[in-house]
Amino acid sequence: MRPEKAQLVEDIGKLVEPTSHLFLINYKGLKVAEFNELRAGLADIGAECHVVPNRLLKIALAETEFAALSDGGITGDNAIVVGGDDPVAVAKLLRTFAKEHNPLSVKQGGLNGKVLQENDVSDLAELPSREVLLAQLLGVLQAPSRNVVGVLNQKVASICYVLQAYLDTKK
Repeated sequence: MRPEKAQLVEDIGKLVEPTSHLFLINYKGLKVAEFNELRAGLADIGAECHVVPNRLLKIALAETEFAALSDGGITGDNAIVVGGDDPVAVAKLLRTFAKEHNPLSVKQGGLNGKVLQENDVSDLAELPSREVLLAQLLGVLQAPSRNVVGVLNQKVASICYVLQAYLDTKK
């Protein structure tokens, strides 16, 4: 392999290695302005979109947790979307952008070493955001303690009601 191609493989590997998720999109048919709009939207959530040669992408993915992606699906005009703290936010942005700009489609994805097909990425995009999930979890964790406080409060209140009724009868 020529040194410049080896350097590209290394650069692709550096893009893919630190992330827990990766999406492979078909960008054929997008205008340059639309593609720049997509990149700007991804940059807002900390993600990046790069057009890379398929052969070099396969070689780079073979050495990462996304090696299963290189088995199939890497054909045609592809771009990879990597980065961002929240894979759900990236999937949502890709889904909404694909609805507005018909040529764009998500081919595959990878999440924590598992291959996601197009419908899996769509399901991922339907999940609530990370903040909403954390708030729901907090509510579930707080419910038992809130119920215990309510029960204890009721017992104390019932004793107070009995004492108040006793005082009222003494008057």
